[in-house]
Amino acid sequence: MNIIIGFVITIGCVLGGFMAMGGHIEVLNQPFELLIIGGAAIGGFIMTNPVKTIKDTVAAMGEAFKGKVPKEREYLDTLSILYSLMRDLRTKSRNEIESHIDNPEESDLFQSAPTILKNKELTSFICDYVRLIIIGNARPHEIEALMDEEIQTIAQDRLKAYHAMSTMSDACPAIGIIAAVLGVIKAMGAINESPAVLGGLIGAALVGTMLGIFLSYCVFSPIATNIKIVRTKQNRLYTIVKQTLLAYMNGSVPQVALEHGRKTISSYERPSIDAVEQEMMNPGGGGEAKAA
Repeated sequence: MNIIIGFVITIGCVLGGFMAMGGHIEVLNQPFELLIIGGAAIGGFIMTNPVKTIKDTVAAMGEAFKGKVPKEREYLDTLSILYSLMRDLRTKSRNEIESHIDNPEESDLFQSAPTILKNKELTSFICDYVRLIIIGNARPHEIEALMDEEIQTIAQDRLKAYHAMSTMSDACPAIGIIAAVLGVIKAMGAINESPAVLGGLIGAALVGTMLGIFLSYCVFSPIATNIKIVRTKQNRLYTIVKQTLLAYMNGSVPQVALEHGRKTISSYERPSIDAVEQEMMNPGGGGEAKAA
């Protein structure tokens, strides 16, 4: 929503300021200049990136427009499932715990945290490291190094869409110059025309430069930045899992281990201790009112 509001404000100020200066809005109506710039930018984007990155960029743009960052419900569900697993690690047999991590879709623990179960990558991340804890041979610093490596890999993969969009944004001003040069070439071909006609052609050429800069700094770059913000916040869930499980492996009781994970959440988004405690007593519903 913020992207749409910001875009409306940008368009309104640019066009409104241009008309307030006495400019004629119809001069900016140059669809072929837009076709050249947009087509070249999208074509270069397709040439540069594999199909998987192209699809992921489209998905990332949807996430950015929807502001699909983790909400309190997702943080509480993450902490809830970790608490349940740590509690079972202390009180139940290996076979009982394996029944949860081998088939999380059928596990009552994971079903009580639907936002986590829906996130296949995060669910797999949790199950993999709980399985390593069950094995019992890995030391905490080894698990930490492995987690850091995987989280870094996940972050790099998730930010490929941001880098792809940023590259296209950086190219747009240069593509705008190409469109402007083509417009000037057209104007030079009509050098014998009247000054009014020639002026219109040169004005149309300059619109190409303006469009390239506008698309770069006022459209593609803000979208790319929003993609980075959203994806980075989504990756925070992995850090919560990492810090919580490491604290447990280092001897903390489940309640204290949860605090290690909760403290990794930004202060303005972090669920309160009371909300977390309520969630532990009533998984899946304790923080619903606050999350809404």
